Amino acid sequence: MKAVTLARLGAWLAGVWAGLMAGIGFVAAPVLFAGLPRADAGRLAARLFSLDATIGICIGGILAIVGLQLGRDRAERGMGSRFGRELVLALAALLCVVIGYYALQPMIESARAGEGSLSFGALHAIASSFFVARLAIVAVLAWLLARPFA
Repeated sequence: MKAVTLARLGAWLAGVWAGLMAGIGFVAAPVLFAGLPRADAGRLAARLFSLDATIGICIGGILAIVGLQLGRDRAERGMGSRFGRELVLALAALLCVVIGYYALQPMIESARAGEGSLSFGALHAIASSFFVARLAIVAVLAWLLARPFA
């Protein structure tokens, strides 16, 4: 596959992923908490964020492969390293998913039950920070991939 086509595909995927995250984090979750009892809203929001994490692992993996291929193409042309910005950003986004959801979610559940050293609020704030960081990273990745390929 040509590098330009691969970069366009990556830009499209990253844009869709960023839009999905923005829709869930800044539209759907607040609407749920504004319109439903707190327990019901929390249960539905947890399901949305679970889907977001699963989709994020899949799309992030594809974007890491795209970044690796683009870096490989640049390296073969003598125009840079195989370990390019696209790959670094995709891996950073994947790391945010793993830490922000898969590592922190069990801790949040424990804190909700009154266990653990950190409070629910503190863990929620940390997880939210990873979510916002991931959104910013993926948005930058989409922008970077949409630029003319060099």
